[in-house]
Amino acid sequence: MSTSNSNVANPRLSGLKVLVIDDSRTIRRTAETLLSREGCTVFTAIDGFDALSKISDHQPDIVFVDIMMPRLDGYQTCSLIKHNKAFRSMPVIMLSSKDGLFDRARGRVVGSEHYLTKPFTRDELLSAIEQHVVNRHASQP
Repeated sequence: MSTSNSNVANPRLSGLKVLVIDDSRTIRRTAETLLSREGCTVFTAIDGFDALSKISDHQPDIVFVDIMMPRLDGYQTCSLIKHNKAFRSMPVIMLSSKDGLFDRARGRVVGSEHYLTKPFTRDELLSAIEQHVVNRHASQP
C-alpha cells in the first residue's frame, strides 16, 4: 500500500536551518510555510542588516536572499557573507523577480551559488536546498 507523504516532513531536510531574507512579507511567509512543512527550521529577515545578526546568531545551513531590498540589497548582503571567513562556505541563493542574464551574472560575481526567479515554486526551493546542502553534505567524507 502506497501513501502520499505530502504532509510529512522530509527526513533529508529535517532540522536544516534556512534563512529567508526578503522585504516582502508574503515571500517570507510563503517560503517559511513551504520549508517548515518539510522539516526545516526557518528564520526570516526583512533586509540585509537584519539578516547579518541572524546569520551570526543561528548559523543557517543555507540562505535565500532577495536582490532588491532597502538599506542593504541582496548583492551587498551576499558579498558580506562570502567575505566573512566563518560564513563563506554557506550557500547563498539569490531571489529576484527579474530573470535577466546581467542579474544572474552579478549574483555569481558576489558569490551566490544559485538564482531563483520569483515567484518560485516549492520544488525549486527544495531542489536548491538538495543541490547545495543535502547533496554537498552527503559527498563530504
